[in-house]
Amino acid sequence: MLKADKSESDEEGTSISRRLLGFLILGIALVFVGIAVLVVASLVLGGSGSVGGVIFIGPFPIVFGAGPNADWLIVISVILGVLSIILFLVLNRRVRRV
Repeated sequence: MLKADKSESDEEGTSISRRLLGFLILGIALVFVGIAVLVVASLVLGGSGSVGGVIFIGPFPIVFGAGPNADWLIVISVILGVLSIILFLVLNRRVRRV
């Protein structure tokens, strides 16, 4: 009886892992499709676009941007990055208390 229960829970864990992996792959695919749509729209319409972002590697930010409105995009990205770090620290402190 115990072995049957264990095999059922193993199968359930496997199906959940497969489902999460499926969502992960779907999310990555949607990101690539969105990027492709933006590139095609920019090429077809001939408009100028701006891009900006921040990549955090540990505590070190890497800020990048290009285009006419890149300055604002970089500022917004840095603000969002700082807010995410503050949110992480606040939530981490709450978890340690509990």
